[in-house]
Amino acid sequence: MATGKDFALDRDLLIRRFGRAAATYDEVSVLAREVARRMDERLDYIRIAPKRILDLGCGTGADFDVLAKRFPSATRVGVDFALPMLERARGDRGLFGRLRALGRPATPSLVCADAGALPLARASMSLVWSNLMLNWLADPLPALREMHRVLEVDGMLMFSSLGPDTLAELRVALPQAYGERVHRFIDMHDLGDALVAAGFSDPVMDMEVLTLTYSDLDELLRDLRLSGSANASTARPRGLTGKSGWAAARSALDALRREGRLPATFEIVQGHAWKAQPKVTDDGRAVMRFQPRKSAA
Repeated sequence: MATGKDFALDRDLLIRRFGRAAATYDEVSVLAREVARRMDERLDYIRIAPKRILDLGCGTGADFDVLAKRFPSATRVGVDFALPMLERARGDRGLFGRLRALGRPATPSLVCADAGALPLARASMSLVWSNLMLNWLADPLPALREMHRVLEVDGMLMFSSLGPDTLAELRVALPQAYGERVHRFIDMHDLGDALVAAGFSDPVMDMEVLTLTYSDLDELLRDLRLSGSANASTARPRGLTGKSGWAAARSALDALRREGRLPATFEIVQGHAWKAQPKVTDDGRAVMRFQPRKSAA
């Protein structure tokens, strides 16, 4: 993996942060919404009619409407490891909320679970949709294996993740002497290797760079905090070496301003892959298929 064996994430910290961010996530989720729009556009060119959709890492459920609009008859299931996020996704379950839902696709089922241990049956899903969730895993392989397990044969995984050039400006500006200040992200090629290792076939991936701009460093850090997206490395340093460290970081970032705004780069990796017919059984035996012989004309 591009992240390296020395990289690990504090899962409990991530759960707490995303739980705290549930109330503010939607107001600062412009990047996730734009990536969801682009993921949805990719489906214009893919022929698929899923009966059951898993939104893995669904957060506050903002992508449910995207999926319902494209696949109105599909059953939707949302999974996230932060319970407060799911409570936000649940929305208004009172009388007026139910009345507003009349005539709309059925309400998604919600499950609080880890991506690496899904409490879902094998081959129970037709499509797994995962928007900016994989970048919160130090090693995506266990989660990808679970996605493969719960997909039916010929089912598809549609995903996005953040690449290693994400927040490059912060990576350069923040002091490195006391450790990494910015989360590491998985390289597209390593993610492709993990897809194949998990059993997926025909992966198609690409990368693009999106740039958001901010008035200053404080605004950028605020958005990261309110979305739960601060560095969660187990080796993350504490503090910023006092006022001098902050001053140096601000000065370095100010030099990067464009038209008075501070840029923040986000490398977006998008892709999809399929679950093909298995070539071996779970215990390693080869699967042999016989086709009926065509009768002579």
